[in-house]
Amino acid sequence: MRNPKWHRDEIILALDLYYDKDLGSMDSGNHKIIALSELLNRLPIFNHKPDQQTFRNPNGVTLKLSNFKALDPNYPGKGMEAFSKLDKEVFEEFSIDKILLHQIANEIKEISDSPELLNKVSKIENDETSETDSVKEGQVLYKLHKVRERDRKIIEAKKKKVLKETNELKCEACDFNFENAYGPIGKGFIECHHLTPLSNFQVNKETKLEDLALLCSNCHRMIHKDLSIKTIKEFKSKLNLC
Repeated sequence: MRNPKWHRDEIILALDLYYDKDLGSMDSGNHKIIALSELLNRLPIFNHKPDQQTFRNPNGVTLKLSNFKALDPNYPGKGMEAFSKLDKEVFEEFSIDKILLHQIANEIKEISDSPELLNKVSKIENDETSETDSVKEGQVLYKLHKVRERDRKIIEAKKKKVLKETNELKCEACDFNFENAYGPIGKGFIECHHLTPLSNFQVNKETKLEDLALLCSNCHRMIHKDLSIKTIKEFKSKLNLC
């Protein structure tokens, strides 16, 4: 059986290596290509790898880098033209912003180097966003975003602060109050959203209460449709909730 197609996160990491000025020879013996192969095998993306021996091995990584040559207008040769639609999409997105590409790649690497974070991210369920591979910054950062949103300690601290200030828990976007709608069963219930855009997400940055917003389930799912939104005011404006 064939191994799964390359995921956006993997392509981001490969493209970042492609632009490494110190990459050296593009072959399977290159220590940086070997290191990327090992990193790709650690990522918590694919549970099923039909052919473990060939899955993202150095030869496969080398071929992927060669695909970028065919997309690179600055490459004098021809390159391998077996690139995918997603290869082309990611190349076009990040070839104009290599700083952002490197930043995102480094954050993914930080996660992959931490067994604790890898374990937490691997436990986050897929949703329509991760399944369609549509988050520009990739699935790994997106799932870490969800991990941070579900940190019970900081969520309770946020709720406690809001209750002390307003005496109620309601959606910051649409004002929905679970207790008012459902009675005692809804008391204390509200979801928490991390406002930091994924493009600015830092693995080692501590989450502060001001980074979080309390939202109802519907608004929370809708804001996840556009994780570039930085404030609830911006979200409300986009959806005409103001």
